[in-house]
Amino acid sequence: MAFDPTDLTRELDDRLREADSALAQQFPGERPTRQPVHTVYVPADRYDAELAPSWGARALASLDEHGGTAQEYAALLGLPADLAEDVVARVRAKLATEPIEDLRIDFEDGYGAPGDDAEDAAITTAAADLLTSIEGRTAAPFNGIRFKSFEAPTRTRGVRTLARFVEAVARGAGTVPDGFVVTLPKVTSVDQVEAMVHAAEAVERGVGLEPGSLRFEIQVETPQSILGPDGTALVARMVHASAGRCTGLHYGTYDYSASTGIAAAYQSMEHPAADHAKAVMQVAAAGTGVRLSDGSTNILPVGERDAVHRAWALHARLVRRSLERGFYQGWDLHPAQLPSRYAATYAFFREGLPAAAERLRNYVGQVDSGVMDEPATARALADFVVRGLDCGATDEQEVQALTGLDRPAIDRLAKRVAA
Repeated sequence: MAFDPTDLTRELDDRLREADSALAQQFPGERPTRQPVHTVYVPADRYDAELAPSWGARALASLDEHGGTAQEYAALLGLPADLAEDVVARVRAKLATEPIEDLRIDFEDGYGAPGDDAEDAAITTAAADLLTSIEGRTAAPFNGIRFKSFEAPTRTRGVRTLARFVEAVARGAGTVPDGFVVTLPKVTSVDQVEAMVHAAEAVERGVGLEPGSLRFEIQVETPQSILGPDGTALVARMVHASAGRCTGLHYGTYDYSASTGIAAAYQSMEHPAADHAKAVMQVAAAGTGVRLSDGSTNILPVGERDAVHRAWALHARLVRRSLERGFYQGWDLHPAQLPSRYAATYAFFREGLPAAAERLRNYVGQVDSGVMDEPATARALADFVVRGLDCGATDEQEVQALTGLDRPAIDRLAKRVAA
C-alpha cells in the first residue's frame, strides 16, 4: 500500500506556520518600484527650486569644457569605444531632462550648525522651494532631507528639523510628495531605529499624515551599526526594527572610515574596511525590500583640465565597481560628477544588455541555448533590463526588439508589478 503523506503535510504545516509567517513578514522581497542610480546631497542653505536644472546645466558645461569628443570622453573613463557615441548622447539627454534622480536637502554634516533661528529659517525656505519645484516640474523624481542624528548632542535639533520640514511640506501639499524619504544619519544602535519609527508615527499624527507616510533610510557610517557589542550584525536587526519604514541602507564612506581609524589619505569606497561593511549590509538587506547605496568620493572634477580628468576617471571606475558588486546607487556631491556617473552607469547596462536580452528571449521561448537559466536567474536578468530602462540607458523599443518582450512583460519577469 502506498504511503499517503496527507497527514504528514498537515503536521508540517502546523509546525512551520509561525516560521512561514515570519519569513513572509521579514523577507517580503524586492519592492516593485524604481531605484534611483544616485543621491545628490546639497546643503540646505544652497538649495533652491531650480537646483536640479541648474546642476544639469553646470554638468553639461563641464562636459563641454573638458570632455572633448565622445570618443575622447569614453577613452578617458575607460568605456568601450563602440559605445562612446551612444553613451555620451544619452548622458547629454539625461543632463538636459533629468539631471538628478534623487535629491537630499542636507541639514546635517553638509549644512553645519548655524543656530536654531538660521536652521528654522532654512527649513521654511527649503520646504517652500521643494514644493515650488514639484509644481514647476523641475524637481528630482525622488527627494527628501537629511537631519541631524539621534545621538544625544544633536537629537533635539534633529527632531525639530524633521518635524518642522515635514509639517511645512504637508501643510503646503496636503501630504508628503511621492518619493519623499528622510535620512537618519550616524546610527549606532537598534534603539535609535526604533526611536525613529516612534518619531515618524508621532510626526504623522501631529501633522495629519496617513500612517506609514514617512519612510527613512539608515546611514551606515559607524562601526557600531555593522558589529554590535554582542558580536552580532546590528544592521540586520536595524532593518527588521524599522517596522517596514526603512527603504535603504546608505554607506557613509568618510565617517565610517574615520571611525575605524583609517588615515585620511586611504579613506575610500574601495578600502577593504568599506567592502567588509558593505558586504554585511548586502546580506542584511537581501530579500527585505531595503535597497543599498554605496557612498561617495570626495575627489571632485574641478580645477585644471588634468585634475578634472583624473577625478572623472576615478569616479567612473568607482561607479562601475559598485555596479558590478550589486550596489546600484551611490552619492554624488558636485554637478561635474553627473557626467561620469551617468556615462559609467549607461556603459554598464549597455554592455550587458545584448547578452541579458538574448538569455531572456531564450528563457521565455524555452529555447535550448546551452544555458539553462532558472526562474531566479530570469528575474535577475529582467531586473537588469528594468534598471537600464529606468535610468535611460536603454528604451522600450530597443528592449522589445532584443527580447521580444514589452515593458509589462519585462516588469512581470522582474517582479516589478505590485502584488
